[in-house]
Amino acid sequence: MIPDEVIDEVRARADIVDIIGEVVPLKKSGREYKANCPFHEERTPSFYVVPDKGFYKCFGCGKSGSVFDFVMERMGMDFVEAVKYVAGRAGVEVVERRRGRAEDDPNRPLYEMTAFAQSWFRSQLLDESVGAPARAYLEGRGIGAEVAERFGLGFAPDEWRAFREAAEKHGFDEAMLLELGLLKQSERSREPYDGFRGRIMFPIEALGGKVIAFGGRILEGDGPKYINSPETPIFHKGRNLYGLSWAKNVIRREESALVVEGYMDVVSLAAAGFDTAVAPLGTAMTAEQAVLLSRYCKRVLLLFDSDAAGLRATFKAGDVLLEAGMHPAVVTLPEGEDPDTLVRAAGPAALRALLDDAIDVLDRKIQILEERDYFSSIERKRSAVDRLLPTIRAATDPALRDIYVSRVSDVTGVRRETLEAEAAKAKGTSSSAFAPRPKPGRPRAPSMGAERQLLKLMVRGVDWVERAAELVAPEDFEDPYHRAIFLALLDEPELRAPPVSMDPVAAQRFDEILADPEDLAHGIDVFTKSVNRIRGLALKQRLEDVQRSIEETTDEAEKLELVATKSKIAAELRELDPTYWASARRPAHRNPNRPNR
Repeated sequence: MIPDEVIDEVRARADIVDIIGEVVPLKKSGREYKANCPFHEERTPSFYVVPDKGFYKCFGCGKSGSVFDFVMERMGMDFVEAVKYVAGRAGVEVVERRRGRAEDDPNRPLYEMTAFAQSWFRSQLLDESVGAPARAYLEGRGIGAEVAERFGLGFAPDEWRAFREAAEKHGFDEAMLLELGLLKQSERSREPYDGFRGRIMFPIEALGGKVIAFGGRILEGDGPKYINSPETPIFHKGRNLYGLSWAKNVIRREESALVVEGYMDVVSLAAAGFDTAVAPLGTAMTAEQAVLLSRYCKRVLLLFDSDAAGLRATFKAGDVLLEAGMHPAVVTLPEGEDPDTLVRAAGPAALRALLDDAIDVLDRKIQILEERDYFSSIERKRSAVDRLLPTIRAATDPALRDIYVSRVSDVTGVRRETLEAEAAKAKGTSSSAFAPRPKPGRPRAPSMGAERQLLKLMVRGVDWVERAAELVAPEDFEDPYHRAIFLALLDEPELRAPPVSMDPVAAQRFDEILADPEDLAHGIDVFTKSVNRIRGLALKQRLEDVQRSIEETTDEAEKLELVATKSKIAAELRELDPTYWASARRPAHRNPNRPNR
């Protein structure tokens, strides 16, 4: 016996057009697909597949049904075989259980508890007095009763044990409620208390519609703005997208999705008529989420905040989506606005205009680099290439990747062959710059200690990451693996484990740094010495590179530009390390045993 919730998930995830299309040559007709019926002979197509509703029907012979019915009818399978076949195509694991034994379905009590919790939170929102502040808040955000009902929104009263008492009356197991995060335990009290208090409640649904977790937004007072259910046997935040259970059919129909940052953005946009919005669940976009979304569309519009953190999230999500074979584009919001505030202040038309102006993720990167003057000199162009290569690498669509290479070659002047060779190398992090090979002749041992010490500080707190980002550039790192770690931390300052796409050597180094027990006392001194050492070595190497270019060039105009660059670097180095010039001018001691040349 296959559990009902598994069948629901298989049905929800199945691409009925793809499965039937392997047997029947379907042609799109508006929102539907049509073909000659495979079950009887006909000259005029009367067989229709309706992906929004997940069924097929022939108006000639009358046969109709779900994707399971088609597989059973066409391939001669029984129901269990059909479910397993479709599940294999949809990437869902099917585990059968024997009938009549409750212990064979250990997750059923968890689903029952989340369903009860959703119903209870909903009743609190609708309660005339208890839910009044929450309803007023939602209405103020443009979310009326119809949209609140559609998303199953609820309210957790600001009471310590109201939910616990209600759950207790129904005999729910306290240990399981604690596991689901619906109750919490404190060291100061033996009695568990409500995990969500004084919050608007957003139920998180699996694709089949079952409630698997919750997100809660604080209504007023102190505390985190949002808290989420913990990971449980039925909820893995990296494998689900908020809103997809409601939006998947519209996304398939419109062949595109909006990816926004949070619950409120999804609900607010739905209230304004944008029905294709989904959101990661309090984390960066994961590969599993991207693959899940790719089953419904190929085009994705990224609609995150335009601040520094929002841009990091945008480009990280963009690379992950490219790896899943999708085509992400970036929507640029006005400064200080998010999708919710923009729609409420300027109306849906204002947002729709921005969606129409969305540009490809690589073009948006180039646009930002141009605004920050990254194409003004040789060194800055090198840095620009470093920032663009990860997006080239991430593109798995061959045609799109070719377009990306041509685009980057045009804006940087780097030959296609060089870019393709660099892009073919093993990548560091999916959203980090290319980590180059160590430069020959540059001192290694002294810089390695400084780089490692700086990274050890950075993993101990976001403040150190922000300070380092202001003073050190990625290209200042001589070790390519340290550089990959540095860039990963810039992308995600709270990163405490190697990203799955990180180069194995860099990942091993990162694990070693995270596990290093050394207590870095006098952190500011360690930070200052490490930064000065890294920057000093980088500046000295740049001086050598520029001097070499001066000696090699025959173009007088280029030579003048290089001399000016050398003077600027020398001034930076003099300010950083006044003792360098004295040692640089001191004549080297000649080895008396070395013959004159």
